[in-house]
Amino acid sequence: MELAWNSFFIVLLSFSCWGLDWESDRNFMSAAGPLTNDLLYNLSGSLGNKTSNFAAEDKSIYVCQQPVPAFLLEYFSSVRASEITHYKVFLPWAQLLPAGSSKNPDSKTVQCYRRLLETLKAAQLQPLVVLHHQNLPASTVQRSEVFAHLFADYATFAFHSFGDLVEIWFTFSDLEEVIKELPHQESRSSRLQTLTDAHRKAYEIYHEKYASQGGKLSVVLRAEAISEILLQPSTSSLAKTIEPKVNIFIFNLRFQDCPSTRKNSALLFSIRKAINENQNLTIGFDLNTFLSCSPSSKKSGPGSQRGPPQQDLGGARSAYRRAWGAFANQSRAQRDAFLQDAFPEGFLWGASTGAFSVEGGWAEDGRGPSVWDGAGRGGAATPEVASDSYHKAAWDVALLRGLGAQVYKFSISWSRVLPGEGRAPSPRGVAYYGRLVAALLAAGLQPVAALSHWDLPRALQRLGGWRDPRVADAFLRYAAFCFATFGDRVKLWVTFHEPWVTSYAGYGSGQHPPGISDPGVASFEVAHLILKTHARVWHHYNSYYRPQQQGRVGIVLNSDWAEPLSPERPEDVRASELYLHFMLGWFAHPIFVDGDYPPALKARIQQVNQQCPSPVAQLPEFTEAEKQLLKGSADFLGLSHYTSRLISKTQQDSCIPSYDAIGGFTQHVDPAWPQTSSPWIYVVPWGIRRLLKFVSLEYTRGKVPIYLAGNGMPIGETEDLFEDSLRVDYFNKYINEVLKAIKEDLVDVRAYIARSLIDGFEGPSGYSQRFGLHHVNFNDSSKPRTPRKSAYFFTSIIEKNGFLPEVVKSLPPPRTADFPTKIRAFPFPSDVPSKAKVVWEKFSNQPKFERDLFYHGTFRDDFLWGVSSSAYQIEGAWDADGKGPSIWDNFTHTPGNNVKDNSTGDIACDSYNQLDADLNMLRALKVKAYRFSLSWSRIFPTGRNSSINRYGVDYYNRLINGLVASNISPMVTLFHWDLPQALQDIGGWENPSLIELFNSYADFCFQTFGDRVKFWMTFNEPTYQAWLGYGSGDFPPKVKDPGWAPYRIGHAIIKAHAKVYHTYDEKYRQEQKGVISLSLSTHWAEPKSPELPRDVEAADRTLQFSLGWFAHPIFRNGDYPDAMKWKVGNRSELQHLATSRLPSFTEEEKSYIRATADVFCLNTYSSRIVQHKTPRLNPPSYEEDRETTEEEDSSWPSTAVNRAAPWGTRRLLNWIKEEYGDIPIYITENGVGLGNPKVDDTDRIFYHKTYINEALKAYRLDGVDLRGYSAWSLMDNFEWLNGYTVKFGLYHVDFNNRNRPRTARASARYYTEVITNNGMPLPKEDEFLYGHFPEGFIWSAATAAYQVEGAWRADGKGLSIWDTFSHTPLKIGNDDNGDVACDSYHKIAEDVVALQNLGVSHYRFSVSWSRVLPDGTNKYVNEAGLNYYVRLIDALLAANIKPQVTIYHWDLPQALQDVGGWENETIVQRFKEYADVLFQRLGDKVKFWITLNEPFVIATQGYGYGTAAPGISFRPGTAPYVVGHNLIKAHAEAWHLYNDVYRASQGGVISITISSDWAEPRDPSNQQDVEAARRYVQFMGGWFAHPIFKNGDYNEVMKTRIRDRSLAAGLTKSRLPEFTESEKRRINGTYDFFGFNHYTTILAYNLDYASWISSFDADRGVASITDRSWPDSGSFWLKITPFGFRKILNWLKEEYNNPPIYVTENGVSQRGERDLNDTLRIYYLRSYINEALKAVQDKVDLRGYTVWTLMDNFEWATGFAEKFGLHFVNYTDPSLPRIPKASAKFYASIVRCNGFPDPAAGSHPCLQPEDAEATASPMREEEVQFLGLTLGATEAQTALYVLFSLAILGVCCVAFLSYKYCKHSKQGKTQAGQQELSTISAF
Repeated sequence: MELAWNSFFIVLLSFSCWGLDWESDRNFMSAAGPLTNDLLYNLSGSLGNKTSNFAAEDKSIYVCQQPVPAFLLEYFSSVRASEITHYKVFLPWAQLLPAGSSKNPDSKTVQCYRRLLETLKAAQLQPLVVLHHQNLPASTVQRSEVFAHLFADYATFAFHSFGDLVEIWFTFSDLEEVIKELPHQESRSSRLQTLTDAHRKAYEIYHEKYASQGGKLSVVLRAEAISEILLQPSTSSLAKTIEPKVNIFIFNLRFQDCPSTRKNSALLFSIRKAINENQNLTIGFDLNTFLSCSPSSKKSGPGSQRGPPQQDLGGARSAYRRAWGAFANQSRAQRDAFLQDAFPEGFLWGASTGAFSVEGGWAEDGRGPSVWDGAGRGGAATPEVASDSYHKAAWDVALLRGLGAQVYKFSISWSRVLPGEGRAPSPRGVAYYGRLVAALLAAGLQPVAALSHWDLPRALQRLGGWRDPRVADAFLRYAAFCFATFGDRVKLWVTFHEPWVTSYAGYGSGQHPPGISDPGVASFEVAHLILKTHARVWHHYNSYYRPQQQGRVGIVLNSDWAEPLSPERPEDVRASELYLHFMLGWFAHPIFVDGDYPPALKARIQQVNQQCPSPVAQLPEFTEAEKQLLKGSADFLGLSHYTSRLISKTQQDSCIPSYDAIGGFTQHVDPAWPQTSSPWIYVVPWGIRRLLKFVSLEYTRGKVPIYLAGNGMPIGETEDLFEDSLRVDYFNKYINEVLKAIKEDLVDVRAYIARSLIDGFEGPSGYSQRFGLHHVNFNDSSKPRTPRKSAYFFTSIIEKNGFLPEVVKSLPPPRTADFPTKIRAFPFPSDVPSKAKVVWEKFSNQPKFERDLFYHGTFRDDFLWGVSSSAYQIEGAWDADGKGPSIWDNFTHTPGNNVKDNSTGDIACDSYNQLDADLNMLRALKVKAYRFSLSWSRIFPTGRNSSINRYGVDYYNRLINGLVASNISPMVTLFHWDLPQALQDIGGWENPSLIELFNSYADFCFQTFGDRVKFWMTFNEPTYQAWLGYGSGDFPPKVKDPGWAPYRIGHAIIKAHAKVYHTYDEKYRQEQKGVISLSLSTHWAEPKSPELPRDVEAADRTLQFSLGWFAHPIFRNGDYPDAMKWKVGNRSELQHLATSRLPSFTEEEKSYIRATADVFCLNTYSSRIVQHKTPRLNPPSYEEDRETTEEEDSSWPSTAVNRAAPWGTRRLLNWIKEEYGDIPIYITENGVGLGNPKVDDTDRIFYHKTYINEALKAYRLDGVDLRGYSAWSLMDNFEWLNGYTVKFGLYHVDFNNRNRPRTARASARYYTEVITNNGMPLPKEDEFLYGHFPEGFIWSAATAAYQVEGAWRADGKGLSIWDTFSHTPLKIGNDDNGDVACDSYHKIAEDVVALQNLGVSHYRFSVSWSRVLPDGTNKYVNEAGLNYYVRLIDALLAANIKPQVTIYHWDLPQALQDVGGWENETIVQRFKEYADVLFQRLGDKVKFWITLNEPFVIATQGYGYGTAAPGISFRPGTAPYVVGHNLIKAHAEAWHLYNDVYRASQGGVISITISSDWAEPRDPSNQQDVEAARRYVQFMGGWFAHPIFKNGDYNEVMKTRIRDRSLAAGLTKSRLPEFTESEKRRINGTYDFFGFNHYTTILAYNLDYASWISSFDADRGVASITDRSWPDSGSFWLKITPFGFRKILNWLKEEYNNPPIYVTENGVSQRGERDLNDTLRIYYLRSYINEALKAVQDKVDLRGYTVWTLMDNFEWATGFAEKFGLHFVNYTDPSLPRIPKASAKFYASIVRCNGFPDPAAGSHPCLQPEDAEATASPMREEEVQFLGLTLGATEAQTALYVLFSLAILGVCCVAFLSYKYCKHSKQGKTQAGQQELSTISAF
């Protein structure tokens, strides 16, 4: 392309006279114009003007005439929209000053040009004004000598008349033409001098008088004349305005031929570069030629149906017309042509969600309501739970990992972070987003955070929402908080997501909240405020955060593409352009162009308002300052696009406000466009390319990147929820159109973000439209997510970065490096029993507490976390692509195979066809390894290498490549039981040729896959293969030969394994550097009686027969273990066989087999309790050869296959270490089968948690070299004979769905957590805290009257309900009772000594109501009973121990129960009277009163379940509530009595003791479980605390639940009684402190009872379980859970405004304590009290701690079996001594230290132990006669023990001497008969 230099004009502007920053692209000048007459003619016709004063072919420059054409504003606006910044205007000197003098101007012409210039300014075009172009005034032509003076006069006039509208002036546009007009008699040089003088005068005048306005002035020179003009002496003055570094404006640019559209930008760049090479700077171009040369400007042929309108807009066609015109003439084939190419390197792929759409948790953790929370009431769907992402951040990140995404766009819920204006940020809301961001970053994902996604806080909506400037201020504060809080990690911010939706749907149509329908006013107001708010936020980030955080802030705008309905109709084209300006330009133009609304939008609103009697729309105006703030206030443009529209000009303008009427357009769709489930989304892929082109031309212009932040389509609920092929097609085509826009149109798109990651709440359509790549089951409370076909397709696009074939990544360094190439095998056989018996010696006598105590720690850094599967169980495709049948194919297709439900593996999980799904799961799990097996018959259909199936090989290659690309190490098993049937037909493993055939198959696999596979296993579980396939015949090939065949098959397998090992070792290891082994399996064997050597030997033999059978030859000496050889040999001999049924190896074979494994691979699932037995000899059987019997303990947790005994894992790993040396061990299978298919598999979590923890103990505590762990299995699969009835999968597979969708179970998420943590590290909050409690902290111990006093009928005591209950058959364990109990009634001194042992300052005990008032009334006070308490209190005070007296601890006088007990309202007065007696008689000495102990237990156990006195259980839905009601009122009356009558004189405090467990949700990610946990605590602790400590009434949870269930059952009112208003006032605040009893924590989950069931449990609707890793106690209900103590103390603080709290009971029980070393109780006290210390650190107002209990006592319904005491009470001793346990000394040390001194600070004096003493009743010691001596009883006892010991010693000596004699005599006899004692048989 050559430039026609003869028509190339340049403006030279000196830097000194040009005040703009020309180095900024934002100020680069693009010019068009001037107006010509033919252009105006074309415009007047195309823009709807019926008449025209302009000539069609008149190319002359338009001279302004009144009136200025009305259509010019619209035209100029379209020019401005085409990236034109300046427009040329040539002033006609002759018409402005006809007489040549400024004194007589033509005022009409002057006004006309002012109007023209004003129109340009209104369209935001800057005029480029030329003072003179052609046609000098007649008066000047003849007088060249005064020309300069006249021109200066004219210029002064122009500057004065138009200077306020013009900033850029040119004196002359064509010097050559002006020279021609000057008198010809003068030389050319003279004429040039004249023009130079004229220019100089004008320049000086301008800069002296007018340049203060900021304008500039220059002259236009022809390119070829520059040197001539500037170098001539006559014109040298021009050069004075030009500095060495020249700024150049190309005023006029023409080409001989039109350049192609695609090369325009490159050509402009080349021209600019060429000029700038000489240190010049190009500051602008004339673009007329480019605009007129664009292909879309060429006229369409007569047959065109989709061509652009046939007019040329004067070389200034709009961006829309250029974008649309670039594609309008494409054929359908051209338009839809698929581009096979890749996206640019670094392109970002992601998925998106919106907070209100997916988070749920609408009222969780203090979140304030948003405008959406009020939407959808009255039966419509609401977002209250939605997809429950608030509880599922880890789930969602796992999905993103599975996708392979790189970014995740989510929105922050304003009302979750800042619940209300003026309120503090919500710590938990902030923590949620902190966790989400951290998880994203840990997964390598970049967070894209939107600050606003339509969910304005409702509190701000009440102010007026986005119409009120206060909301903008609040948003700025909110944004600043988010930047400050998350900006160190979030680098991509979106201020507003799709503000058009908020403005249009929220305030225009009213379809969205806040539901305002005001399209003409409110909609525009809202947009206006949002735009200004966005700009303020951008500038705030720019000023305060960008320098440190280096992030980017943008906005996401949504837009359809607008295609003209009738392209040949110019009005439809204009309407389409207007549609985009109203939808996209409304927000984009102010931000990305010039700070103001699009001129076309403004003009249209002005037009429609003029047409209507009153304004239809009110578009606010920006101030100049606001425009400057808006312009350029985005670092990127986020674009959402879903569909396109056909647009036509509205047929008739309407004055009724509506979006379309205001815009003047009508929307249509092509009926041929595919429709989605959404009424507004049609599939129009080509629209996105056109939209991107338009956005690039109109807004971003190559300077601002575009992020596609939303693109997708929904499917309906009635469609296939997993096979979403239409969406796959949608993504395929839309993404390809994006690729075209990038590659062919050079649009700068940086990212593609699919909508949506998961299904969610979709506004007015609720949950009926599913946008998710992952299906969410909203009917399941867990809200499980399941990938759809579209998710897998999207992953394939991400992996290939487009549409080119996938490139395989290179294999990362093998994780299995650093292993010795040869193991150090022991050259000698195992002993019988093996030396590994030390494992039983070490572990079998462990106490259960010690055995099961959870251990915190991590595995080695390179620990290999994996998951397992096998080919036949998952692959399916049993006969696809040339696969040969296997023995399992044949077996499952043969009737009578005993497979449940006649299931087969024909399809199984269909993994052969669902490779993407399997890889998705593995990535989501974060595993480092995947153990799978190869199907021999899929690779070699006949089993031989002569039949290689390339399809099968390709499948495994793709699988391995996919693993490698995901950085997952393949662990490949060559044989997992599925022998090719063709090989079974020749005898299978009994045919010796199988060894070589297997080696051939393995060789091929090593050669084919070994470059990427570094971990090989030859066989999986050969023990089961041999026994089940050839012994019992349960498995194929169904050979039932239990005595011989298993041994023959095992023999062959061992030799085959060795052969393959050597093949790898010799041919491949050096190059491939992998490891090879085999996977062996066994249960742990625990001797039934560890103290019996025979049982220990039986346990060892069990392991040798299962594990040692194969491990001993390979890992020890190349031969079978002696225990096996001996037993099989001996039994064969006893069976009269000539040889042993166990084959033997030759010495050569032993050497070949020995040490043929690099690592030890172990599969283990459970344990067995083993003991020796003598079985029958015949028929011979492998099972009988072991001579053992096995059983499981019924207390072990049951599963579908085996009971769980996790502790066996640690012992087994230790046994392997002892037996085979310190070899690297990998657990290659471990898992649990469950019958329940649900995704809430808590039992599986417990299984993996406890088993992995035992493995961790083996690694950390025992030094076992454990290198890896693989869970079985990845997903549910074909479980052999169980078919599909037993589920082992971390992922659920729906086998009833042909797509076999996979859904992550809760266990998958747990396993991912373990992998992430590399074990079970101690959580920060569980770390032990050293420190002290506050000074004055109260330490106490507690008992209760009935539990310790005894003396049940002594001294006039009346009967209590517990006297009656304990004497009722079948009520109390072991028929115990409290008649005597600890006899504290008679042992005050002993009890005080026990308290002194503890060093406590207080003692909490209760008064027996019936001991003081025998009939419960104050008619008679039993002075003897009362005197007991007086004496007790006096003794305590004498010992400096203060009494804490509980008035009622469950032992109601029976007389009162006989009249209804606590169900009778009169008891309120009776209790008050009873309390009055105690206050009167004891109050002078007692300063700490507790009215009631644990009213919850009284109400529920006494009157609901009937498990405690009085044992009432037949009114479980009413009696507990009536009782509770009366208990609360009784407490209040007693409190008021003390407060009103006694407090002033006695100065004590009084309150109530309330008990509560803490409840954790079973699944913290399940909203229902979270609510159930909350409900559990409210129904237990809140039942009584809420009325007393909060508002005098029951909590809303209880009131609502019980009322709703009562009404549902047909009752007319709630079963929960109501307090009157006066009662509420009297109850509220009746406390001085919060007495609190706490023991344990439970896991809660929702349980819905039928409405007709009336009970407390049904009302609460909660079921509970406990975590198996929590230590047990002696009580079934009490698990040791210290963390819950701190949590519930903090809950009390938050719920009840931090009252003073005294823990009035806390302790733990044990059963069958054998000694006084109660380590469990010490552990409990240490950990619980430490959690209390942490609570104090949390600012909980904790004042005291009371241990339960001082001594073992009567534990209610369990009698004396459960022992809580710090002192042991010997009930077999009539004196009932209180003997301190180790826990008593430990508790005393805590009391002395007032906490836990830091050992790092050195030994603290308080830690020095003080000897505790046992207590006994003081009595005179008896004297006894012993061996003629008179001794005291104690002395006699000692003497007897000494005598007995001497006697025992004598017997032992005699026995030892006898043994030595016998042994010596036997040695002499056995020399000749040594052969008889051989441990193996003679043959």
